Amino acid sequence: MTFEETVSVPAGGVSLTGDLRVPEPAHAVVVFAHGSGSSRHSPRNRGVAAYLEASGLGTLLMDLLTEEEDRVDEETREHRFDIPLLGERVVAVVDWLGTQPVTERLRPHLFGASTGSAAALVAAAARPERVASVVSRGGRPDLAGDALRQVRAPVLLIVGGHDESVLDLNRQAAAELTAPCHTHVVPGATHLFPESGALDQVAVAARDWFLAPGEPPHGEEGAQ
Repeated sequence: MTFEETVSVPAGGVSLTGDLRVPEPAHAVVVFAHGSGSSRHSPRNRGVAAYLEASGLGTLLMDLLTEEEDRVDEETREHRFDIPLLGERVVAVVDWLGTQPVTERLRPHLFGASTGSAAALVAAAARPERVASVVSRGGRPDLAGDALRQVRAPVLLIVGGHDESVLDLNRQAAAELTAPCHTHVVPGATHLFPESGALDQVAVAARDWFLAPGEPPHGEEGAQ
């Protein structure tokens, strides 16, 4: 049996929409922080979420911007890259989960993609006692800036082997992190992991990390 609901989360004067699914029993709950230009309807993240749910993990796929804020024009474009704003909203989601009967006993993990990875790391730094771990998929953890050194939760950086510029940025961010960190390179994959089987590898690595934070998945590149 799975609890399923579209939820509204208050965050700094706005309401954010998310899709919450919690299987029974659940080991934890994973908050998905989407990147610029994406949403909770992202087929890639929904595919990963379905795999996590089948493994006994709750999922909350969030839109970190309102529909008005997410409009692509000169007035709103900056919201998509406002990492402090997005990070504050992930914090609001983490806090909200602690007030809900279905999730209050479940420790949250964070799954970020693209700029959402930086927002997840900012939130992890702000809520070290709450956030259990962070996974970044093809993300920009470097955009978290000074927050990287304040993260205490174990961090898994998943990057495509052919996503060379992002891989370099992830390696730089890993060097800044003081928390346990592993880099998992998916061979032959590009930025969005469209290659056959690539996203499946992302889902397996994320699942393993969420169930045993800090334990390197098969094929991890390095640790600290």
